[in-house]
Amino acid sequence: MSKPFMFEKPLGMRDTLPQLYETKKRIREQMEAETSRWGYRTIETPTLEFYDTVGGASAILDQQLFKLLDQQGNTLVLRPDMTAPIARLAASSLKNEAYPLRLSYHTNLFRAQQREGGKPAEFEQIGVELVGDGTASADGEVIALMISALKQAGLKDFQVAIGHIGYVNALLLDVVGNEERANVLRRYLYEKNYVGYRQHVKSLPLSSIDQGRLLSLLQLRGGVEKIADAKELVHNGEGEKALAELTQLWDVLECYGVTEHLKIDLNLVMHMSYYTGVVFEGYGSRLGVPLASGGRYDELLEKFNRPAQATGFGVRLDLLVEALGKAEDIKPQTCVVFSKERLADAIEVATEKRNKDEAVVLQDLAGVNDVDALSEQFDDVIYCIGKAKKEGTPAK
Repeated sequence: MSKPFMFEKPLGMRDTLPQLYETKKRIREQMEAETSRWGYRTIETPTLEFYDTVGGASAILDQQLFKLLDQQGNTLVLRPDMTAPIARLAASSLKNEAYPLRLSYHTNLFRAQQREGGKPAEFEQIGVELVGDGTASADGEVIALMISALKQAGLKDFQVAIGHIGYVNALLLDVVGNEERANVLRRYLYEKNYVGYRQHVKSLPLSSIDQGRLLSLLQLRGGVEKIADAKELVHNGEGEKALAELTQLWDVLECYGVTEHLKIDLNLVMHMSYYTGVVFEGYGSRLGVPLASGGRYDELLEKFNRPAQATGFGVRLDLLVEALGKAEDIKPQTCVVFSKERLADAIEVATEKRNKDEAVVLQDLAGVNDVDALSEQFDDVIYCIGKAKKEGTPAK
C-alpha cells in the first residue's frame, strides 16, 4: 500500500470551509431552538461506544462500522447512529426518570464507505427521540416537529412520505409465506428499485391474483385516499392494525396543519431493521435522496433492559444545506493594519468595533508581504501606521 499524499484524506472524510461552516451553524442553531421550544432536552453521547452494546444494536451493516480496540482488548465503534446510544442512555443514566422522555441531539456520525463513491463517512445529524409513548399523538408530534424544524432552517419546498413497516410486512408475508422470500422483496423496495421488484414478482410461482396484490403495492403512493386502497390488498389483523394506526396519525397531523407537506407511501422500507411501525422520509425538491428520516421502534429498548415504545427522527445537515441551495454569507470583516508603535491604537480601534459586534482582524504590518492584497481579502482596511496618535481616529 502506497503512502498517501500530504493533502489526501481517508475515504469519505471531508473538510468544512468557512462559508459552509457558517451555513451549517446557522441551520443548526435554528433547528435546535425549535426542538427546545417543543420541550426536547439536548444530550450528548460518547463518540466511542462498545461494539457489543451500541454497535450490535444500531442495525448498521457491520462493514460500515469503524472498529478499533481499547487497551483492554474490547472492540469499540465510532458512533454510527444516535438511536441506539439514546436507548442505552435511557436505560442507564436516565433510568430513574419517568417515561416519556423527550431528548434531542446534534452530533457527528460515522459510517465507513466501501464502494459508495462520493458519500461521506462522517456527517452531522440533528434529531429527536420521544421515548416511552406509543400513541399516534407521539408519532404525529415528531413528524410535525421535523416539518417545523425544516421550515425554521429555511426549507420551503419539501415533502414527507409516510408509510408503515407493519403493513408492508403483513402483505409480503401473507403472499410469499416466509421471511426469506419477503426479505428479497423488501430489498428491492428499500433500494427503490421498482423495475427489479416488478420483474422479481413476475418470476415468482404465484397466482395472477397474488402477483397482482404485490404489484399493486407500488401504486399505494399519494394522498390519504391510498389508505383505503390499501385495505383491499391485505385481509389480516396486522395489516388492518397498521392501516388503522396510519389513519389515526393522519388525523393528528391534520390538527397540526402540516398535511400539505405529506404523502402516503406504503411501499416505504427503511434501512434500519429495528423499525416496527410508522416510518417516514423527508425530501427536498433539489435532492434525489431523503434528507431526513425516522419512525417508530418499539423493541429496541428491550435490548437495554428498559422496555419502552419510542419514535424519533434524524435530519442530515449536509443534505439539508444542499437542499437549501444557498450558502450563508460570510460576516463582513475589517482588517486593522498597524505598525509596531501603533499597536495600542490599533487594539483600541478593534475593541471599539468588536463591541459593536463587528468582525475585526488585527494585522501587524511586518507580517504582510502584499499590502495591496488586503483590500481584496477584507471588506474594509484601516491603517494605524507611523507615529502614535495623540487625537482623532486612525486614517483609512
